[in-house]
Amino acid sequence: MNPRPAIGQRVVRLTLGYRGGAFAGWARQSPTTTHGLETVQGVLERALSDALGHPTTCTAAGRTDAGVHAEGQVVSFATSSTIPVDGLRRALRASLPDDLWIVDAAEAPSRFDARHDARRRWYRYSIWRGDSPPAAWRGRALPFVGQLDLGAMRRAAQMLLGRHDLTSLAAAGSATDSPRRTIFAADWLELGPRLVHFEVCADGFLKRMVRATVGSLLRVGEGSWTVDTFAAALAAHDRRAAGPTAPALGLTLTRVEY
Repeated sequence: MNPRPAIGQRVVRLTLGYRGGAFAGWARQSPTTTHGLETVQGVLERALSDALGHPTTCTAAGRTDAGVHAEGQVVSFATSSTIPVDGLRRALRASLPDDLWIVDAAEAPSRFDARHDARRRWYRYSIWRGDSPPAAWRGRALPFVGQLDLGAMRRAAQMLLGRHDLTSLAAAGSATDSPRRTIFAADWLELGPRLVHFEVCADGFLKRMVRATVGSLLRVGEGSWTVDTFAAALAAHDRRAAGPTAPALGLTLTRVEY
């Protein structure tokens, strides 16, 4: 059960976007471990504390890694401030850096928790077929030189649907009691001759799971694995059986459902 805010406090829900390359991931960390980069949580909490007039801690729907982007990250926090959400949105827009922005701000129920109340999370991994993405996708899509068999990649992705033990796609140190997750959607979409998206939706994700999935599906696409090889890697329940972890720059948290 989520703890109640203190008497006199309200809960606010924010939807955020950010460019992951500017940050050392979501979670607040010691400056000695971030190689000089800020974290999204650290920057946001400082801006919130200044705007609200008291120290503020926020909870995110997903703890994105360094380099991972967001278009629909959701956070929640409790506050005793009476500032209207429109005023808070304006204050944050004036104080946040260009690489972090507010999509929406709204009052939330007193027990709302952005992480624990989330039912489905959507991620997108973008690939640019060629070695030089245009400016709009530079730093947001993985350049890939070579042929990709998208039909085979789609067939392999369909094996993810349903509830499975996804140990083979989880990085060591995944903080979870169970490696089982339910995948509701997983498909490759072509947006023109060069831009390809992998869209995936689940009730939760293991550490670096989407990136390991993409790395494995790329092996199918380039022909070094068959669809059956991908299936065997999943069934092995061993990270060593799956493909490499794709770089963070192509990954975006796009939406959270409650």
